Amino acid sequence: MKLNRDDLHEFQNYGVDFIINKPISALMLECGLGKTITTLTAVSDLMYDYFEISKVLIIAPLRVGLTVWKQECDKWEQLKYLRCSIAIGSVSEREKALQADADIYIINRENVEWLVKNYPFDFDMVVVDELSSFKSHQSKRFRALRKVRPKLDRIVGLTGTPAPNGLMDLWAEINLLDMGERLGRYITRYRDEYFKPDKRNGAIVYSYKPLPDAEERIYGKISDICVSMKAADYLEMPERVDNIVEVGMSDKETAMYKRLEKEMILPFADGDIDAVNAASLSNKLLQLANGAVYDENGKVKKIHSRKLDALEDLIEAANGKPVLVYYSYKHDRDRISERFNAREIKDDKDISEWNTGKIQLAIAHPASCGHGLNLQSGGSTIVWFGLTWSLELYQQANARLYRQGQKNTVVVHHIITKGTVDEKVMTALKNKDIGQASLMEAIKWHCKDVQTNEVRLLRSKSAEQRIEEVRD
Repeated sequence: MKLNRDDLHEFQNYGVDFIINKPISALMLECGLGKTITTLTAVSDLMYDYFEISKVLIIAPLRVGLTVWKQECDKWEQLKYLRCSIAIGSVSEREKALQADADIYIINRENVEWLVKNYPFDFDMVVVDELSSFKSHQSKRFRALRKVRPKLDRIVGLTGTPAPNGLMDLWAEINLLDMGERLGRYITRYRDEYFKPDKRNGAIVYSYKPLPDAEERIYGKISDICVSMKAADYLEMPERVDNIVEVGMSDKETAMYKRLEKEMILPFADGDIDAVNAASLSNKLLQLANGAVYDENGKVKKIHSRKLDALEDLIEAANGKPVLVYYSYKHDRDRISERFNAREIKDDKDISEWNTGKIQLAIAHPASCGHGLNLQSGGSTIVWFGLTWSLELYQQANARLYRQGQKNTVVVHHIITKGTVDEKVMTALKNKDIGQASLMEAIKWHCKDVQTNEVRLLRSKSAEQRIEEVRD
């Protein structure tokens, strides 16, 4: 397809100009707003209109890096000249890709540390797809990229979920972009200025709570380099219905749950179910709410089938329509597969057959298909068999079906076991979304606020002419 700036939506053109005009930028765009085409258009203009860059690194989730970015270049006639080299795979495959003559080099985020350690970091521009995956300042990927950040003239962060767990996540993401200019160079200073201790045990602080004016002050600090856009403001989104399906355990099953919750152990003759700390306990309780738990030997203890029964009812109620089920644990997947004729979404063939209506019941882990995949053609019903604490995974997974191009009302079912941690997860997801929504609103861009952009220099020349001038 032919692509010109006139073919882009007005909000996409604004995003292109935002990247071009700001060496440091963060586009917080919800799914479906075209962050990939927006970024690639900006890269094209910077490379072949303004001659400011010649070598770009894109850091992306694995599956997105393998397919989405290059596919988008190949899709549009005006971007086909952007030569992409995918540095993903074995060490030899990565090395070969990095040595290729290209404009854009694409690597998965897990290999950022390897790249920094083994290659001269000579990129003019870095694009971090899903910036929120760098929210931990202690992660190896953050430390590696932060080490070479001073070498970069331009950096772009892309995400739809900038603060999935609250405002504390923002420090590392913004620090990676501006090297501490806005929120401070050190996480401790950021904590002291905008937060106060919340949950603690003596001198040990487990969590922090934002000060009353923290949101406003933080948003004011970062608003010059960040812009947010919500899909519902610019796209014709399908109707969405969220449904809670409650199931209850028997008295015996409830007693087992309560004992595990209180004593952190359930004794069995062939292997106990035990939790060594609070995080492990939460994990075990979520498993038990789903109906099965791994014991100390890694074997599965089946406790109940309440959620399987509810899932059966939902599948029957779908009346032959395709259903996409999100599971949390391998034993969830195995038990669902044992009971139903389900197909797991794992590769491009699965995606294609789902989108062409050949799969009636699909199962997937939200972490494996949470980013970049278009599944809206295959169905409009989602069932959360097992819940996730991660707002990012939750929103991204739902966006596989709830996005532009979906022709039917999207129904999102959540199977909740009453009286369990499931209820707390749903409350947490709702509360985190409220906090993140206020961030997105604070830095939201509105079309009416921006005047028509001036016509760019060199626009009269064709893309082919500009490319030949640069490469000659």
